[in-house]
Amino acid sequence: MKIRTRLTLLFTLITAMLLGVYSFSIYYSSKEAREKSFYSELQNEAIAKADLFFQSSLPEQEMHKLYKNNNRTLNEVQVAIYDSNHQLIYHDDAKVDYVKETPAMLSQIFQKKKINFFLNNLQVIGMVYHHSGKSYAVTAASYDKYGYEYLTHLLTISIIAFISILILIYLAGIFLSKKALSPLSEMVNQIKKITAGKLQLRLKTTGEKDELNELAQNFNGMLKRLENSFDSQKHFVSNISHELRTPLSAIITELELASEKEQTKEEYRQTIRYALEDARNMAKLSNSLMDLAKASYDPNEISFSEVRLDEILLESYTKITRENPAYKVSLNIENEVEEHQLITQGNEYLLQVAFNNLIDNACKYSPEHICSIDVIAHKNTLSISFTNTGIIISREDLQRIFEPFYRSETSKKEKGYGIGLFLTEKIIHLHHATISVASEHNKTIFTIQFEIPGS
Repeated sequence: MKIRTRLTLLFTLITAMLLGVYSFSIYYSSKEAREKSFYSELQNEAIAKADLFFQSSLPEQEMHKLYKNNNRTLNEVQVAIYDSNHQLIYHDDAKVDYVKETPAMLSQIFQKKKINFFLNNLQVIGMVYHHSGKSYAVTAASYDKYGYEYLTHLLTISIIAFISILILIYLAGIFLSKKALSPLSEMVNQIKKITAGKLQLRLKTTGEKDELNELAQNFNGMLKRLENSFDSQKHFVSNISHELRTPLSAIITELELASEKEQTKEEYRQTIRYALEDARNMAKLSNSLMDLAKASYDPNEISFSEVRLDEILLESYTKITRENPAYKVSLNIENEVEEHQLITQGNEYLLQVAFNNLIDNACKYSPEHICSIDVIAHKNTLSISFTNTGIIISREDLQRIFEPFYRSETSKKEKGYGIGLFLTEKIIHLHHATISVASEHNKTIFTIQFEIPGS
């Protein structure tokens, strides 16, 4: 069921319930008012007949004739009068006695002074009437023809109005829901046009501060992120293909040359060494790509635990110096740094990959192959700086240094793929930390800022 239909039916149902309660209240209050009003009329009629009987000189026969004449055209009230001994002293029509008063009923009238009740369709009132120091029981009964006709008419009008209003409400609901949801229908039509090849398309937005406009803005934001992601993937795949093609072509060429002509034993060894070096470069590139894939996971899929940054730095320091004996790395932790400031929530493997990249880069591009690591605690942050001396990085290269596969002219002299710093930045951001770079005065410094928990 469409939202428009569901909203219309829900709106109609709620209106029907409210209208039903209102109509029932009106009908019930009218019914109660009619009943009370007719009891008052019966009481007035009983008093009037008793006054006429006791205080006027009109004979009883004339009163009977008057009752019968009125009863032909009107629902005349039938009145009966009894004395304190329960003896009938007057009745409008004793032959057609509506009430058929019993001694128990008359005793109740004298005891309670006034009673009223229904007898089939008739309403009956019984009351005590005083005259000349004596008490009499007077009963009055009649059928409220006009009152019931009014209630029937009111009920008919209410039912017709109820059904008519519901039909109008349903039609109005269809119109209003269609008008209210027309921007959503337009969005759906626009979304159908957006494909993987048309991620540059956007939903139309307005200046209105409503939920639909907010939805369109957020959807456009998602499209922008997807477009950037798709572009990055295209760029990523293109660069991977290029980077893998170079060592593969070299290996194929070397092996083809070795297979086409006779070579000395040393030349074969040289060819194997070249092929082995290219294969190692491919393995290194593959490992970097695997690390990049891990850093690109959904953060919820990466396991985080309590780790010590100084221990991870020490492991990176040991690994780099063991693999590259020519590298000289120093680790300096300020005395003011407390143990709890070195603890953070993180992924040990990814952090080690990031630190390895920064140490390796610092030593690789330093003429003396020296990297100095400084750990300093501030009020709310722990700062880790990786410093090397040598050729500074230009301002233009600094702006693009964290782009994937980007390599400056000076860095192309060394082996690399332009993945390390891009991967390092993703890992650092994954740990809710920041990384910055400054290169001046013959020094290049990469600085990571971790928030100190509980600060």
